[in-house]
Amino acid sequence: MYCLNSDYTEGCHPLILEKLQATNMEQTTGYGLDPYCDEARELIKAACQRPDADVNLLVGGTQTNLTVICAALRPHQAVLGAVTSHVNTHEAGAIEQTGHKVIEIPTPEGKLTAAQIQAAWTKYATDPSREHWAQPKMVYISQPTETGSMYSKAELEEIYQCCQANNLYLYVDGARLAYALGAPSCDMTMADLAHNCDVFYIGGTKCGLLFGEAVVILTPALKEDFRTIAKQHGSILAKGRLLGIQFATIMKDNLYLELGRKATLQALKIHDALATHGFKFVAESPTNQQFVILTPAQYDKLSEEYVLSLDAYRSDGNYNVRICTCWATLDEQVEKLIAMIPQL
Repeated sequence: MYCLNSDYTEGCHPLILEKLQATNMEQTTGYGLDPYCDEARELIKAACQRPDADVNLLVGGTQTNLTVICAALRPHQAVLGAVTSHVNTHEAGAIEQTGHKVIEIPTPEGKLTAAQIQAAWTKYATDPSREHWAQPKMVYISQPTETGSMYSKAELEEIYQCCQANNLYLYVDGARLAYALGAPSCDMTMADLAHNCDVFYIGGTKCGLLFGEAVVILTPALKEDFRTIAKQHGSILAKGRLLGIQFATIMKDNLYLELGRKATLQALKIHDALATHGFKFVAESPTNQQFVILTPAQYDKLSEEYVLSLDAYRSDGNYNVRICTCWATLDEQVEKLIAMIPQL
């Protein structure tokens, strides 16, 4: 059985493992205050073209979302997100557990628009009883989204302008950022992202690292006391150099982007083969996640060889199935799956 249900089933890129082994017996300062973390931070700031950025290396995605949102919001404030957003669906109420409401906005493609954000803020701001509401203060989006869709540079710029006009922070979850930046249709760079939000993170866990995410804080108001808040939320690793070594390795020589590009091209090969044979998709995705509609028999046949993600049971009796490639997906396994498609 070969896994195509997730993008973090393998360990890490071999270069990272080699570097971890080579430095294993070194003694360094803890909590991210070592030379390897310093190197990683400088490489990230260079990629973002933001020497003023604060870069914090944290342990995982849920801890990162929890820490960033709690650092940005006062007790009565809330975060706006798509109904399908990760903080709303896959984090066990972690944000609400801290007292911050996630205000969900229905959206068919998993993407928010500036118009939706403006409408949500206007609804709050013009209500004479708004002191009884949770106050929207942050907008949360993912690049790419949980449904595999992707924001264009123009869409991101429009959203950020809307946020700035209404005094809202814009936070971009980049758990799968490599797969967006590596997509052929992506028209933005990491630097474009870094100039059109207040804070974002570079995903490592799903993009070739053993674990870890790099939070890039651009807005001065969010920088103060961030490390203390991260410590309070269990997000800081005592052996911080393990994060620094991984990010310093992956950010050199465009490796992060190359791994994302490879995975996305693999997924698009699968998409094109399915489309050629008449399969329908839940939504079009230009990234490493493809959401295809399969009959139970088709799903069972593919499941003889592959572990896939059954996302939903449809009212017509068919399944919504996610096929997910990653930085380590093997060419021969992609070709094998493509060869099975005509038999379905």
